[in-house]
Amino acid sequence: MSLKRRQFVKTLGSAAGATLAWPWLQTASGASHLQKLDAFREVKAEDLAQDEDFWHLVRQAYTSSPNYINLNSGGVSPHTRQVAEAVQAYTRNANEAPALVMWRSMRRERKSVRRRLALMAGCSPEEIAIQRNTTEALNAIMLGIDFQPGDEIVTSDQVYPSMDSALKQLEKRKGIIVKRVPLPVPAPDMDALAQAFENAISSSTRLVLVCHMINLTGQIMPVKRIADYAHANGAEVLVDGAHTFGHFPFHIPDLGCDYFGTSLHKWLCAPYGTGMLYVKKEKIKNVWPIFGAPDGEEELITKFEHLGTRSFPTELAISHALDFHNMIGGERKAARLRYLRDYWTSRVADLPAIRFMAKCEDAHTGSIANFSIEGKEARKIGDQLLREFNIYTTTTNHKDVKGVRISPNVFTSLEELDELVRVIKLLVV
Repeated sequence: MSLKRRQFVKTLGSAAGATLAWPWLQTASGASHLQKLDAFREVKAEDLAQDEDFWHLVRQAYTSSPNYINLNSGGVSPHTRQVAEAVQAYTRNANEAPALVMWRSMRRERKSVRRRLALMAGCSPEEIAIQRNTTEALNAIMLGIDFQPGDEIVTSDQVYPSMDSALKQLEKRKGIIVKRVPLPVPAPDMDALAQAFENAISSSTRLVLVCHMINLTGQIMPVKRIADYAHANGAEVLVDGAHTFGHFPFHIPDLGCDYFGTSLHKWLCAPYGTGMLYVKKEKIKNVWPIFGAPDGEEELITKFEHLGTRSFPTELAISHALDFHNMIGGERKAARLRYLRDYWTSRVADLPAIRFMAKCEDAHTGSIANFSIEGKEARKIGDQLLREFNIYTTTTNHKDVKGVRISPNVFTSLEELDELVRVIKLLVV
């Protein structure tokens, strides 16, 4: 194996070693696959976005069924065979002596996962806690702040349902006031989205909960502008980043927020039930953990990770999802996802009955696009896509967003999107 190849394989390893967690790489087909991928490492993002040879190789890393077209990466994405093998390998290792292996060696190795997540997030490892999903991460903050009766939380009327449930509970328990800001669909520009929040923020606003990307439409929000305005008025900012971490590159501190939660099993393609919480270091001491933490951890991020026995094998395998993501490259992945969005939306945009819920432009959306067909019920369209054409999507039934959400990923082929376009044209007729 050449020095270049050895260095490339090393980037796909972890603290546990590539041999343990990546048995597929030890096979002839695995080695050949890596060699082919290696040939594309110097290609620029915009050029690589349209190179079907490279993305065919990426697709081979997944074990998705060829019998249906999966266009719901916004729900939960499959992980690569390497990540699946890592989970299995770590689990076999833990099963030899679970209490010893998990609570000693694996607990120690989790620190490297936090360091690597922090590196991608552009922050300190002392600001990152491993969680199970976005819902857990955001609830840790919303239920951990000492709200007083009359305090306000400002969010949008398109907030994720689980978050809205948490807000309703806070209204009942704490007597807070929740302002749910209506957002235009589709939004004409970023100013309209920012102004909607700014008009609702007052001197009584304690927290602003804003989506980085709205799950219903794929609309990217002007988080930094909203955060700056909130801070100027004495409020803190909690960002729902469920759909952005691993979707396109950014550093969390650049958003200007105090707290950020995300799911790693969506766009990073990490194991199911893995997520991440960011808390700005000086804010940690102000938030109570949902589950009681030992004395001495009041100002430590680890106080948000005390929930009893958990799947350390699953959490350690996050590093292998990071390896695969880094092998592709964040900019190159984002360019491909935008290309996939444009590929299918441009082919149906001129159909008279089609309406998109957000502008299909780079500044507004990533991979996700939501469409409706005039005169047809979104749920019935989604059911028909799956039942008759084996195309799996998700539908939205919000008062302002009734449509079919399409969210392709790096394993999606152009042939699959061609089929989607063909079917949409049949449905419009």
